[in-house]
Amino acid sequence: MAAAPEPAAALRLDGVTRLFRAGRRSVVAVDEVSGRVERGAVTGLIGPDGAGKTTLMRLCAGLLLPDRGRIEVLGVDVVQAPAAVQARIGYMPQRFGLYEDLTVQENLDLYAELQGMPAAARGPRYEELLHMTGLARFTDRLAGRLSGGMKQKLGLACTLLGTPELLFLDEPTVGVDPVSRRELWAIVDHLTRSEGTTVLVSTSYLDEAERCRAVLLMHEGRLLGADDPARFTAGLSGRSFHVTAGGLGKRRLHERLSGAPGIIDATIQGAQVRIVTETASLPSAAALLPEVPDVRIVAVPPRFEDSFIALLKATRGAAGTPPAAGPPSVAAPARAGEGEEVIVVHNLTRRFGSFRAVDAVSFSVRKGEIFGLLGANGAGKSTTFRMLCGLLPPSEGSLRVAGFDLGHAAAAARGRVGYMAQKFSLYGDLSVMQNLRFFSSAYRLTGERRRRRIAWAVEQFGLGPVASTTSRDLPLGYKQRLALACALMHEPDILFLDEPTSGVDPLARREFWHRINGLAEAGVTVLVTTHFMEEAEYCDRLVIMAEGRILAAGDSESLKARLRAKERPDPTMEDAFVALIEAAASGRAA
Repeated sequence: MAAAPEPAAALRLDGVTRLFRAGRRSVVAVDEVSGRVERGAVTGLIGPDGAGKTTLMRLCAGLLLPDRGRIEVLGVDVVQAPAAVQARIGYMPQRFGLYEDLTVQENLDLYAELQGMPAAARGPRYEELLHMTGLARFTDRLAGRLSGGMKQKLGLACTLLGTPELLFLDEPTVGVDPVSRRELWAIVDHLTRSEGTTVLVSTSYLDEAERCRAVLLMHEGRLLGADDPARFTAGLSGRSFHVTAGGLGKRRLHERLSGAPGIIDATIQGAQVRIVTETASLPSAAALLPEVPDVRIVAVPPRFEDSFIALLKATRGAAGTPPAAGPPSVAAPARAGEGEEVIVVHNLTRRFGSFRAVDAVSFSVRKGEIFGLLGANGAGKSTTFRMLCGLLPPSEGSLRVAGFDLGHAAAAARGRVGYMAQKFSLYGDLSVMQNLRFFSSAYRLTGERRRRRIAWAVEQFGLGPVASTTSRDLPLGYKQRLALACALMHEPDILFLDEPTSGVDPLARREFWHRINGLAEAGVTVLVTTHFMEEAEYCDRLVIMAEGRILAAGDSESLKARLRAKERPDPTMEDAFVALIEAAASGRAA
């Protein structure tokens, strides 16, 4: 009996290769990639920074031509007929081009015009998309005044105007809060179920990859594997554990386990540390943490993220990639006593006209503490951050940072503070070394101290191989390293981190938090905003904001405990965050 014919794929890749010229060098961005994307489902495109995901998407959309290989989209050769392909697909890049001085409705009208959409078809499609994205009440609002999540939903609506058969989404949830992420995924699920749309989505959130029917895993331009996420995860069975130790705090426990033999991954989860082992056997407490009392090791189910990290570390190890540098050393401040409050915020308020961006917020942060400032897009986190850094004066209330009242001595306080902005405040036309020299001068470092700190930054952050590279050409992980090195150049007592890992792959995030834990252990106080709820687990305490007010405060375990119930015995930090935000929204609606 003849085998049934293989169903037609929405996308076929056969030996696709794309090179770029960088001076005299050739960089292989996509290297002999072959694979397929099935119709009517969501496929994830996963990989670390610089893996080639965006280049591959642009090739599939006909925006770039391959140097070798064949790409077939919906049965059409992309090289032979790119216009025919583009008429049937939708492509939403990482930075979708909304016109911020136009309203929501005017953006839809503009993109409908650009796509040649008949006027008679626009009304019903507008109504459908506005309902789907929840933007129907905001058609008269300027795009520039939308929250980050609403901007992403408007970009998606503009992409979907022509009802594409195949939709390419490049990192659609980067910089978006967990509530908006869930709303975006609800839209994607609706498209596949109700409209039969095929979706290829790249993402740095590995919990999102688990929602996909299949994932394509890329690394350094090559396809490492393509399969159901559950099959990747099954290979890690018996290798994931939770570890607690009564004699160690979570940061020191994490540090010890990260360097322990036989451990390939360690992450903080609440008061415990999650580890992934090289082999499927229960680790020995005596071998893992010698001379540490009350060690408890409990097996837990594997996650897709475990398999992703294990595969990448095995691949990088085989390629001889050097390990990440240890946490950077800084001089622990001698002035502050243990437990001293080094940031004190009281009734902090900031108005823009009649709008209260921050409304009577109060909290304090102790020396050596990692403190999280969380909230949905538009909650007032960035405004609070700017006031704490002395970049924006408050309308009411008081602020003390490093012992200085920001109302009278903002410049003196800034000399004790390091700041790492969400978009990495680097000078793109300057090389890595030139950025280090510039920021050391900006922090008034001179002579031998300046030379010593630059040498420290190059060594501790592994910047030697890219010292002459312009910062705009760096992979995102290296940009993050350089931005943190610049923020630490003057050995600050306090470090402000505004969305420091947005868009960065999981390996770079682990390296980053390894460094931040080391800084906190050295006595540096860290205040961080993040949309990665798993990163909130690294915080000693945190507050969750909505519409300029604090909804809840405490450590991650106490916030999760509020949601714990028989039907939900082990809620995640994201579950707790979403529940708090939705409860606040329901209260306002009532």
